[in-house]
This record gives sequence, C-alpha cells and structure tokens, in this order.
Amino acid sequence: MNNFFFNLIDTPSPVFFLISGPCVIESYETSFSIAKSLKETTQKLGIPFIFKASFDKANRTSIDAFRGPGFEEGLDILNRIKTELKIPVLSDIHLPDQAQKAAQVLDIIQIPAFLCRQTDLIRAACETGRPVNIKKGQFLSPFECKNIITKANSFGNYDISITERGVSFGYNNLVVDFRSIHILNEMGAPVIFDATHSVQLPGGASDSSAGESQFIPTLSKAAIAAGAHGLFMETHPEPAKALCDGPNSMPLNEMEPLLTTLLAIKKVSG
Repeated sequence: MNNFFFNLIDTPSPVFFLISGPCVIESYETSFSIAKSLKETTQKLGIPFIFKASFDKANRTSIDAFRGPGFEEGLDILNRIKTELKIPVLSDIHLPDQAQKAAQVLDIIQIPAFLCRQTDLIRAACETGRPVNIKKGQFLSPFECKNIITKANSFGNYDISITERGVSFGYNNLVVDFRSIHILNEMGAPVIFDATHSVQLPGGASDSSAGESQFIPTLSKAAIAAGAHGLFMETHPEPAKALCDGPNSMPLNEMEPLLTTLLAIKKVSG
C-alpha cells in the first residue's frame, strides 16, 4: 500500500507502530534522552517508531502555561534529534503558513484535534506532500471523519491517518468508544489510538488539565485488540515534573513492559 503508516506495518508478523515522546519540547537534552530511550526500546521489540514532541502548545488552559520553545527553535531541536538518532519525527502545526517550513524537517505533519476541520490548515499540510496525521476532535463522532479524509484527499494527499483520542463526556471528562476503531478502519485510512490524551481530564485542575494515567495500559490493550494500526503515547521520565500533560503521560521506565504486552496482544489478535 502506498501509505507511510501502512508501509511501516507491512511485515509478515503482526505489529503496530508507535508515535511517542514528551508532550512538549522542554529542552534539547530532555527530548533527546527520551527519544534515545524510545528508539532503543522499540528497536529491541521490533516496533516501528516515530518521535513526537510539540514545538508550541498553542491550546493551553491558562495564559501562564508553558508552551514550548516556539516554531524556529523547536524545529531546530527536532531536526537535531532526527539527524543524530536517524529516526522520523512528528509535530503539530497550528497555522497554514507554518506548513512548508515545518515540512522541511518533519516526516509527518500533525493536525491538532481542535483544528481537525480547519480547511486552510489541512490544505496547507496536505500540499506539502508529507504524510498527515489528523487527530479526531473530541467533539466529533467517528462517522464524521469521512468528511475530514475526503477533504484531505481533495487536496491531492492520500497519505492520511486518523487518530482517535476520545470524545467529550460531560464536564472535564472524555470517554472512548472502541467501536470507533472499527468504524474508522472501514474508511481505509490507518487508525491510530491516542492512549494518553484519552485519559486526560480537560481543564480538570482548574488552571490546567488533569489526567488518569493509571488507565493508559487498559485503553491501549483494548485499542490494539480492536484493530488500531498504531499507538500515540506521550511519555516523560518524571511525569510529575513535566511542563505539559504530566498527569496523562506514561512514565518512560514503564514503556517497555507495556509495549511488550501490547505486542503479544497484537500477535494473538492479528
């Protein structure tokens, strides 16, 4: 199949790919250390790996929240990590005029969930020719993603994936309907499950988001069994000290045992 994500898992043995890294670039040193650890773990397990970190978290609860190093410095850091570790990198863009420059560094461009229906942003990302991962908005049913895929395809890009990350469920809560994995699979695009943002409690800490990271393994297992092609998982060596989304990040030292379990589930479920 002529699709970046499908090509990653086009192997004789059933496998999923992993998009992982810290929520935001805190520093080159921290990001490099996380990327290096994840590369070593995924190589050991035979799991295709894409490093993810945001250069700017434009959607934050509080005006005082840490946003990251910004566009220019963030891309420089991602380029260094990509070059030094020889791994593909992914980050999200928020403005159409960021697309072309971001595409010079990023292997995959990501559209944030809250911006998943922004036509000009999707067009700019798609016209770079890079694979585009579009995160399904918390306000959308899985059925509505067909319109997003069709929109992206209309701009000449068929290298599109959709990421499920839960649906708003009352105040400060999300719920995952795993029928969504099946529904999205029928649309022909690779389906990724965001295991960490799905346990987020948006705005749950008043001036920031809270989270229930203890449920990350449970939801990840369900998603792999349901047929997700890939997992999106934010991780940090010390989640309690993370500058963004620590409460819903997976501890870095717990990644290998969880991925080992998920790989076994994938092989059994096919």
